[in-house]
Amino acid sequence: MGDAVDCTVVIATADVLAATEQRVSSLGGDVVSFNETQAIQALETVVARKPAVVAFERKFAMTPRGGALINRIKADPKLKKTEVRVVAHDSDYSRVSPRVTETTKALDQKGTRRAPRFRMADKTSVAVDQTAGTLIDLSTIGAQFVSQSAVKPHQEVKLTLTDAAGNLKLTSKVVWASFEIPPNSGPRYRAGVELVDADVAAVDAFIQRHTKQT
Repeated sequence: MGDAVDCTVVIATADVLAATEQRVSSLGGDVVSFNETQAIQALETVVARKPAVVAFERKFAMTPRGGALINRIKADPKLKKTEVRVVAHDSDYSRVSPRVTETTKALDQKGTRRAPRFRMADKTSVAVDQTAGTLIDLSTIGAQFVSQSAVKPHQEVKLTLTDAAGNLKLTSKVVWASFEIPPNSGPRYRAGVELVDADVAAVDAFIQRHTKQT
């Protein structure tokens, strides 16, 4: 698996953690291990120790939490020398997860939009089934938000947008959702939703009041 290193961080589901530790022991140096419930502690250790290798057992790497943690580590410029590997606990499988240089961002994860989407001003709030969140963008047929509320595709959620004009309540259906671990805050969910029978005039008025000024 490469040259010996001073520290290797291993993250795996609890049932295969010991076997994964054994697989990466040939790297040398300290092996610091975490199970799937200790993602935040694992991230704190990686940021503090800047290990040469972070090894994810592929069973965990394929989960939303594992994928979010991998992306968080690869996106941190302070960890650019840390290699992220995906390994198997029961075979010699091992691959380096490459860092991809992002040049553009996709318009969204759904595909071509059917209506213009407007970026909201920073810290535009939204309640997602009564859980506080932040509205990222909005159109007359859809929206994107981040929230502590766990959501999944096809789930129906109630959105409430509040400002000086009053409360705008919207029924929506989750189209896509992802789990994230941002650098400066706790875990959260990001989701794109389709609005169901929304009051177009009211949504458009909210957009006019809260579109981010460039």
